[in-house]
Amino acid sequence: MSNPWIAIGALGVVAVGIPLGMMALSALLRPTVPEQGKTATYESGEVPTGTTRIRFNIQYYMVALLFVIFDIETVLIFPWTVIYRDAVSQAGLAQALVPMLVFIGILLVGLVWAWRNDAVRWVRSARTDRQQVDNT
Repeated sequence: MSNPWIAIGALGVVAVGIPLGMMALSALLRPTVPEQGKTATYESGEVPTGTTRIRFNIQYYMVALLFVIFDIETVLIFPWTVIYRDAVSQAGLAQALVPMLVFIGILLVGLVWAWRNDAVRWVRSARTDRQQVDNT
């Protein structure tokens, strides 16, 4: 094998051949028992019950969005903390610290906005609503 492209071509043939062979073999060996329930596109062979339209609370999406934002914040802050000492010695304290403080400040403004718009309040109970009415 003097040509490296032969190995790459053989790998490609194996990568395509194995999945196609497995699909062909399973098509030949699987049992075929046609039923009306199995041909339905919903519920995986079970008889469908009810409607597929379910109302979800928007709070789930808000919490998920906040999680993604603050998860990415962690991913961005961690490498900065690893190289912080080298950055201070090369660029100085102000040039190394100010951009990260601006970044954290923007995230803090976003958290305050979410808090004021009740995006982080999970469930409103009748008791807390009554207490708010009594306090006003």
